[in-house]
Amino acid sequence: MLQTITITNEDILSQVKLSCKIPEFVEGIVTRKVIENVAVQLGIKVETEELQIGADQIRLINKLNSADDTWAWLEKHSLSIDDYEEIVYTTVISGKLAAHLFADQVEPYFLQHQLDYAGVVMYEVFLDDEDLAIELFYAIKQGEMSFYDVAHKYIQDTELRRKGGYRGIVRRQELKPEISAAVFAAKPLQLLKPIVTSSGVHLILVEEIIQGELDNALYQKIASNLFSEWLKEQISKVDVVKQL
Repeated sequence: MLQTITITNEDILSQVKLSCKIPEFVEGIVTRKVIENVAVQLGIKVETEELQIGADQIRLINKLNSADDTWAWLEKHSLSIDDYEEIVYTTVISGKLAAHLFADQVEPYFLQHQLDYAGVVMYEVFLDDEDLAIELFYAIKQGEMSFYDVAHKYIQDTELRRKGGYRGIVRRQELKPEISAAVFAAKPLQLLKPIVTSSGVHLILVEEIIQGELDNALYQKIASNLFSEWLKEQISKVDVVKQL
């Protein structure tokens, strides 16, 4: 027979403390209050239609395809309808505040940092032995082996090996400086001489250089980053008084 266990709000607060997550929760509370207070100061308001769109987006993100799904999700997270409406409001007001503060700054920021958003389509084999990497480099150059042959033989990761070392589109800022410098100086379809880093030796085939483009996804990412940095600065100025 299963034992019944009753969990109270005090139990939940106690578990939060014991999990040493209080600082994270405090930061979340401060973040929400900063957003709401600044929005009020700037006269930013949320319309009913915007709340409905926001609610639909949250349901979509959480795969809540029916009323039953939504009720089950609310029950799982111990949320009331009022709590859900507050989540929607906070999400919408955050987006509107970010747009108000940084909509005009995204494009100038992108133009200033455009090189950082360039990308490369590349293949890579990671090795521990520099002499072996050099040997394989010349074997490929002289047509004794293909890059795919090398990748298939020396890559340990199963999925990466199956793709012949294909890394997809990698952004400049995702690469180590020494690799980035060589990769973005290369001409397409160029096999780079082995690059030694603190991690090991990289044998890289550059297929294509892609110039940075301010599409919607990148626009949203830059705006989000600018907003996050602004929030960190605002939070650092707040004097938090805890009454637990």
